[in-house]
Amino acid sequence: MSESLWRPTAPLENLRRRATLLADIRRFFAERQVLEMEVPILSRRATSDPHIDSIVADCSGAPAFLATSPEFGLKRLLAAGIGDCYYLGKAFRNGEAGGRHNPEFTMLEWYRVGWDDHRLMIEVGEFLSWVLKISHVRSYSYRALFLQHLDVDPHRASFEELKAVLARVLEISFEPAGRDECLDLLMSHHIEPAMGEGITLVYDFPASQAALARVEEDELGVPVARRFEAYVGGMELANGYWELTDAPEQLRRFEADQRYREDNDKPVNPFEERLVQALEAGMPACAGVALGVDRLLMLACGAGRIDEVIGFPIDRA
Repeated sequence: MSESLWRPTAPLENLRRRATLLADIRRFFAERQVLEMEVPILSRRATSDPHIDSIVADCSGAPAFLATSPEFGLKRLLAAGIGDCYYLGKAFRNGEAGGRHNPEFTMLEWYRVGWDDHRLMIEVGEFLSWVLKISHVRSYSYRALFLQHLDVDPHRASFEELKAVLARVLEISFEPAGRDECLDLLMSHHIEPAMGEGITLVYDFPASQAALARVEEDELGVPVARRFEAYVGGMELANGYWELTDAPEQLRRFEADQRYREDNDKPVNPFEERLVQALEAGMPACAGVALGVDRLLMLACGAGRIDEVIGFPIDRA
């Protein structure tokens, strides 16, 4: 065994910068009277998101799951009347390790009661500008980006049309599974690298990518997901929603996720039915956003890999 494996992978200066950043984040929200909340990071319920896998633990002889985000706990607090709130702490996702990922990571998630996605998008831009000292903030609809970079309407193009665009701009050795996979590949491999410097906010995603966001018609009468993503220099940092408050629709989406998992041989675990109960009780209209603190610190430090801003990533934990 190497004698150096006890050492942190991040330079100590970056770890000191992390401590300063966490204090700055708490000051940002204290000044805006947003309360810091704690929620469980070990639960009897798992994420149902088909694209995220929970880490399973044995707890008193029964399975428990490390939280992939604080979302469900915070929304239950919102339904109980806590008001504007945030979480700053650890989250866990299985199988996510690499230059920008670690299975254990630091997440910032906050909720604003009475706000929609566009109002929260402004605050996210202000937050990122303040932390990173960047003044250039621009916003585009998802449609506008695809028209600008690929001359295709992502909401109306057929699967065949999207495959043709994909073949024109990217080399892939497999058949995409559907429209959303085509769109994701075009966004991540063609549009994101071309975003350039500064803060880019993208809103009105395809309705099929709504996750836990509301779906409403845009100015052209096309159903879109009322959610946004924030990028800096082409790196995705945050994902925000005008939150779904419809309990039956939430249950339908959970059940659809479970069917997808079953059909694709992915683990099917207990989903958070208590969120449905919270929505039935009356969660207030609100907007929420989750932001990756480690990636934010990478940008603040000019780091190229996540292990330059984490003391002990998974291979040294």
